[in-house]
Amino acid sequence: MITVHHLENSRSQRVLWLLEELALPYQLVRYARDPRTLLAPPQLRAIHPLGKSPVVVDDGQALAESGAILEYLVERYDTAQALSPPAQPATSPERLRYSYWMHYAEGSAMPPLLLSLVMARIRGAKMPFFARPVARAITAKAMAAFVGPQLKLHLDWMERELAATGWFAGERFTAADIQMSFPVEAAAVRGGLDGHPNLAGFLQRIHARPAYQRALEKGGPFTLASG
Repeated sequence: MITVHHLENSRSQRVLWLLEELALPYQLVRYARDPRTLLAPPQLRAIHPLGKSPVVVDDGQALAESGAILEYLVERYDTAQALSPPAQPATSPERLRYSYWMHYAEGSAMPPLLLSLVMARIRGAKMPFFARPVARAITAKAMAAFVGPQLKLHLDWMERELAATGWFAGERFTAADIQMSFPVEAAAVRGGLDGHPNLAGFLQRIHARPAYQRALEKGGPFTLASG
C-alpha cells in the first residue's frame, strides 16, 4: 500500500487530493509543524534525508518532491488517463501544456511567493527597536522593486491562461490543476486575488470537488501562513 508522510499545511495536501481523485487506498502518517519555527519535525529525516514533506513510499521506494510524486502516481496508476492528456504524441499541445504547468508551479510560481513570505516574516520578526526601521525599509524596497512586480507578472500570466477553459492544461481538469493549486492557494492568502477573477473561480471549482474535500478530512485543516 502507498504510504504518505504528510506534514500539516504543506504541499503534501496535493498528494492526498490526487490519491482521492484516483480512489487509491493509502496509509497516512501525519506530522505536526514545530509551533515556534513552523518547520517540519526531525522525524521526517528518517524517511528522507532532507526532512521535507511530501514523501511517498510505494513498493519500498521513497519518493520526494510533489511534482515528481504526482507524475509518478498518474503514470503508474491512472491507467484510464482520466487526469492527464494522452502520453502520445508527446508533442501534442495538450501534453506540452500539461508538462509545462506541472513544472511551472514550483519552478517559477512559488519562488516569488516564498520571497513575499520571507519579507513578511522579517518585518514581523523580533529585533532591537533601532533595527526595525532598517529591516522595514529593506523589505519594503525589495517588495516594491522586485518581489511585488514578479508576483503581479505571474498572477497576470496565470489569469490569462485560465481565460479559455478555466483549467490549466486544456479543456478538462487534470493533475496539472492539482499541482497548480498550491501556488494559487498561497497567492490568495498572501496577497489576495483582487483583479484576477479567473484564478478566484479556479479556487472555487477545486474546493467544490468531492476528492478535494475528502483530502481535507483526512489531512486536516489546510491554512497556509500569510506571514
